[in-house]
Amino acid sequence: MISRRHFLRGFGGLTAATASTAAYGLSEPVVRLALTRYDLSPRQWPADFPLKIAALADIHACDPWMSLDRIAEIVERTNGLNPDIIVLLGDYVAGLRHVTRFIPASDWAAVLKGLKAPLGVHAVLGNHDYWEDKAVQRLGRGIPLSRRALEGAGIPVYENDAVRLAKDGRPFWLAGLGDQLAFMAARPYRQVTRIGVDDLNATLAKVTDDAPVILLAHEPDVALRVPSRVALQLSGHTHGGQVRLLGWSPAVPVKHGMRLAYGHIKLKCDVVVSGGLGCSIMPFRLGVPPEIVQVTLGAKGPVVS
Repeated sequence: MISRRHFLRGFGGLTAATASTAAYGLSEPVVRLALTRYDLSPRQWPADFPLKIAALADIHACDPWMSLDRIAEIVERTNGLNPDIIVLLGDYVAGLRHVTRFIPASDWAAVLKGLKAPLGVHAVLGNHDYWEDKAVQRLGRGIPLSRRALEGAGIPVYENDAVRLAKDGRPFWLAGLGDQLAFMAARPYRQVTRIGVDDLNATLAKVTDDAPVILLAHEPDVALRVPSRVALQLSGHTHGGQVRLLGWSPAVPVKHGMRLAYGHIKLKCDVVVSGGLGCSIMPFRLGVPPEIVQVTLGAKGPVVS
């Protein structure tokens, strides 16, 4: 039999541990900022063609969890990597209600305007960029405020489009997929026939030569349909599950026998899923700190650090 004293001592220890874990999880979104590096050699990418990519996902701008000062810190750290190209993977607006202020799109876009890379800064939108735009949701169409803000800051936004770029005379394609969850299905005032604005076939049809392809897609699940014509897919959306225990997140479901939750996955193309920077639903992260992702293509072999 356990004594009352031992029970109270154990209960007190458990309570303290729970409280400290909760405090850490609440502080992680605003205190930590990790850099995760992937050195990859996809078979579709020339081995002698080095390209350094910095990827930012799921900023979710809001006070106090992702303030303008915090975004400015992320911009400075990203520029300090000296990437060849910077890509933004969607969800710039707040994805939770436990905030002290929703930051206007023009304000956070003005900070992101400070991102600099020789081959430019390129973006796609995420589901929250559509969901939180009430006018777009009500009409079931239109240009979200996030896109207008980014383009107003000089950052091109791709929706089922592709652009041909070149580094040192070596061409490659950057393709951006429309969001796959743009419109909420449950709407009392209109019927939704399709929740996504994505068109993978039309996007890849804009690739007109045999130069290698990098695909930006906010939600990673499309990777199961991406053909081997693509060398690399970069995604966000999952936040790595936002809570990860021993490499597993209960928030990310199994689809087709696998978890496209976080990290580097090899399918017909290489896939990198970022853990993102901000929070959704609750301002809490545990085991998956906010991260900037750096992917170097043309490396000698797959390395993750």
